[in-house]
Amino acid sequence: MKKTYTSETEKQIDQAQESLNAFESDVKELTLDRMNQAKREEVEPQTKLSQKEISNSKDIYLKPARTISCQEKFNEKFREDYNFAKEYVHFIAENYEIIGETIDTWTKKFPGQPAEYWNVPTNKPVWGPRYLAEQIKGCSYHRLTMQNNVTSADHTGQYFGTMVADTVVQRLDARPVSSKKSVFMGAGGF
Repeated sequence: MKKTYTSETEKQIDQAQESLNAFESDVKELTLDRMNQAKREEVEPQTKLSQKEISNSKDIYLKPARTISCQEKFNEKFREDYNFAKEYVHFIAENYEIIGETIDTWTKKFPGQPAEYWNVPTNKPVWGPRYLAEQIKGCSYHRLTMQNNVTSADHTGQYFGTMVADTVVQRLDARPVSSKKSVFMGAGGF
């Protein structure tokens, strides 16, 4: 049965409904695997310190501001991973959402480990446990946007429609600081 439109407005409403349905199906197709393949938005580091400034800076060692004990017993199978994760590393924390704002975060990487509340200063070299730096580095979110793309083409022309595109935005970051003056030092820090 073919639809007959009584007005141009009804025709536009039907087109908007079709566009909304296509958008909903695109959002439903977003799986965790597809979201993990999303491109990362490029962000320029806020802190640019020379080796001399890094070596002259005062060493700041972080300690948790609050600790809440845990009733769970520590699983000894994870002792080696825990010892590696608790090693202190030298890093610079950056807050891309609120530039210069101190990062307040809770950590509890392993069962049996107490929950710890941290106040991490930004844009200066600090020493903290590896699990804290990794948690800060993992703070990102997905930004979903609608893009008008060519959805199909045939002999009469091209048809445009909206598709969902996502990018990963880094909200917080922790970059390793190298105190070594070697050109051959790898990029990996933690």
